[in-house]
Amino acid sequence: MNSEFSRILTLLRKEKGVSQKAAAASLGVSQALLSHYEKGIRECGLDFLVRAADYYNVSCDYMLGRTPDRSGTTLSIDQIPEADAAGKENLFQGSILSVLNKKLIANSLNILYDKLNKAGSEDLIKEVSDYLMVAVYQMFRVVYGANKNNHPGIFKLPETVAHPYSAAAMEMHRANASAIAQDKPVAGMDRIKSPEKLEMSTESITTEYPLFGTSLLNLVSNAEKAIDFPEKQG
Repeated sequence: MNSEFSRILTLLRKEKGVSQKAAAASLGVSQALLSHYEKGIRECGLDFLVRAADYYNVSCDYMLGRTPDRSGTTLSIDQIPEADAAGKENLFQGSILSVLNKKLIANSLNILYDKLNKAGSEDLIKEVSDYLMVAVYQMFRVVYGANKNNHPGIFKLPETVAHPYSAAAMEMHRANASAIAQDKPVAGMDRIKSPEKLEMSTESITTEYPLFGTSLLNLVSNAEKAIDFPEKQG
């Protein structure tokens, strides 16, 4: 059994809000044995894996860490919902501040990825995407940790190394993206095929992207205010 199983087994029990004793009784094993499974001291058999998956209403693939989706689904590009899809997960009904900032970021990402696509470098897309995903991961982890009832088992990385490792990863991806942008990609990475398509100005941005251009320019302004770099005096 892989190392993910013990982490996920513990996480599911905590999220279900049941004691180890109660879960063991429902799963037909002793509390001591369940404790060994959750600590990774012993490996379970296939029959227990199936019983546990049924008990927690998840797939065996999820319990084994083969997919992050509880149902075991592996998403294809067509199955990923649009950010503004209607339904209960539509987050545009929050405060003015959250709605404004979410729209500025989402609209700016539309421009960024359109430009990345036109640049013609798969490695640049990957490095930029990895950087952004780690940034969102960091902030989600901060918000997740604000409630002490949230079990840390949702994350593979322990708290002690999560921030320094993710910060280092962001710097690595930023450096790789910068090297590609300067036409000095590190070994094995591709070059930008159409650098001429990345020519931009404030006028061209607002003309080419009439719906999103203003959002990007406002995001640039707001970000530089947040950076708070001291301007020269005199």
